[in-house]
Amino acid sequence: MSKKKLDVKDLINVGIFTAIYYILLVAAGFLGYIPIFSVLFPLVVALLCGIPFVLFLTKTKTFGMITIMGVLLGILTFAFGQGWYAIVTGLLCGLLADLICKAGEYKNWKYMVVCFCMFSQWVIGSMLPMWIMKDSYFEMMRDMQGAAFAESLESLITGWMLILLIVLTAVAAVIGAYLGKAVLKRHFVRAGIA
Repeated sequence: MSKKKLDVKDLINVGIFTAIYYILLVAAGFLGYIPIFSVLFPLVVALLCGIPFVLFLTKTKTFGMITIMGVLLGILTFAFGQGWYAIVTGLLCGLLADLICKAGEYKNWKYMVVCFCMFSQWVIGSMLPMWIMKDSYFEMMRDMQGAAFAESLESLITGWMLILLIVLTAVAAVIGAYLGKAVLKRHFVRAGIA
């Protein structure tokens, strides 16, 4: 059953799980030194963050918690050097994920999986400059990473790659959610955490 209002405990849970999610996101970012992983970054994040996100959903009973998490992640991403697009996608994907989870009354597993698929798309917002501002983005990449890296990465950035990335991120989120469910059952439920 969902609660009507956010309370202090809800906000603490949002803060804790946002920090865990962000740490895993940063860890996944280290793969970005390999051009293909710079593009597949959202897939890696969806796989890694399935476990904490599913645990977070067991603590979520109030509308707005997922939205707040999305906005905070977007702000953190922006604060550490990514584009402002992540704030917008964090808000939109977080809000849509919140609505999906609310429709399942924050306890229906199918809705939780779809919620995570939607939420996982927010990461693509931090990558949109690769498509939207392609020339200036790759000029900057040439200065920072060198011409060879920039050219390898630029060859991967096509219109169809963005669509494929959205689909593959959803698939990775499904796998991440089921991985999270398995770990939740095996370890967290036994330990009395969830």
